[in-house]
Amino acid sequence: MDIAKWVAERGGIVHRQQILDAGVPASRLRTAITRGEVGRVRRYWVTSPNAPAALVEAARSSARLACVSAAAFRGWWIPPGVGDSIHVAVKADGRPPADGVVAHWSSPLVPLPPHQLVESVLDSLEHVASCLPFEQALVVWESALRHERLHPDVIANVRWRSPVARRLASVSSGKSDSGLETIFVVRLSPWGVTIRQQVLIAGHHVDVLIGDRLVVQLDGFAFHSTPKDRQRDLDHDRELVARGYTVLRFTYRDIVTDWPAVERVIATALAQGLHMAA
Repeated sequence: MDIAKWVAERGGIVHRQQILDAGVPASRLRTAITRGEVGRVRRYWVTSPNAPAALVEAARSSARLACVSAAAFRGWWIPPGVGDSIHVAVKADGRPPADGVVAHWSSPLVPLPPHQLVESVLDSLEHVASCLPFEQALVVWESALRHERLHPDVIANVRWRSPVARRLASVSSGKSDSGLETIFVVRLSPWGVTIRQQVLIAGHHVDVLIGDRLVVQLDGFAFHSTPKDRQRDLDHDRELVARGYTVLRFTYRDIVTDWPAVERVIATALAQGLHMAA
């Protein structure tokens, strides 16, 4: 067996015991390490050149990738302003990780196999709840619900340990199509107007519908990026206007770096009653 290829196909880092369980003699593994065919982290982890740095650090710390690092590893949307430090979950009797690595000292919500280097989805949500401000945490939670296909009822029934996690579970809906949408809805929710997400109008879903007639569309980096997509958006906007809706379209930059200007536009539209049916 080509050990380096085998390790690479399994994410770039595996426990030594997994290789032995696959039928590789210990002597053959030692030879592969000596020849540089594979690397070794501490005593028990074997790596290939494609090993993710975050997982290598988790193995080096005798820990599991955790919190926002586990979220990013799974492909969840991480809001702007979250640092790039590696977060790991460390056992209560574990040793402190290297400088610059953020340690979460807690017993897991969900038991995992001993050779799992990434904590569970639910544990990541619990750690995010305790680590980030509420708005940023909700962005990550909403992304997790959508990405992992988690139903809000399941999340609501988890025995969360922190009050913040319980609050996040109570408001997470899984409706947000993007992190920008979550940010927008969180910031407008206290305004006391009816806000609905992903409403089907004129054959397509709109990101946010305020009241009955004010449509808000949010253009992030990952969406509406091709000429065809842009034309589809413009066609839909025109159809909405023809049906009596007002359409406001904001970009990633608007939401993330110029929120006061967004607020002014929304407030002006509400003052004019553009959210109300004629």
